[in-house]
Amino acid sequence: MDPSLLALADPCLDRAELTEGLPRARSIMAEPDYIDGACDELIKPKKLVNPVKSSRNHQDLHRELLMNQKRGLAPQNKPELQKVMERRKRDQVLKQQKEEQEAHKKRSDLEIELMKRQQKLEQLELEQQKCEEEQENTPEFVKMKGNLRRTKLEAEPQEHAP
Repeated sequence: MDPSLLALADPCLDRAELTEGLPRARSIMAEPDYIDGACDELIKPKKLVNPVKSSRNHQDLHRELLMNQKRGLAPQNKPELQKVMERRKRDQVLKQQKEEQEAHKKRSDLEIELMKRQQKLEQLELEQQKCEEEQENTPEFVKMKGNLRRTKLEAEPQEHAP
């Protein structure tokens, strides 16, 4: 656009703005004169009265709620925030259970076989631990009797062999 046309359109522009072709942002608006409060002729706004809050029933109910809150007697057992948090936690647990069930359903045949083998190994380990505990809990004379029988059985084949 031609700088001379800009000058005709807005005479407030100076030569630097004309050469750039872009006007600077200026604060053209005047400050309102009623801010300083010197003008008594203006009507000052008043806060509107809420008919619900001004009713006697609402005031009585509000007073009763405040007294119950001070005493610790809330009409609801739990605050709203606590209810929301418990609901979220419950939903999260349900979602997690659903995901576990879906993951369980989607297992491949290989995973199922591996799980079966793992369970068998765990059962064998439990049986071995039980046997070891039983041996530790047996009285010493029973252990010695078992050792004597083993040595006797080992000695008999050696006597018959020569």
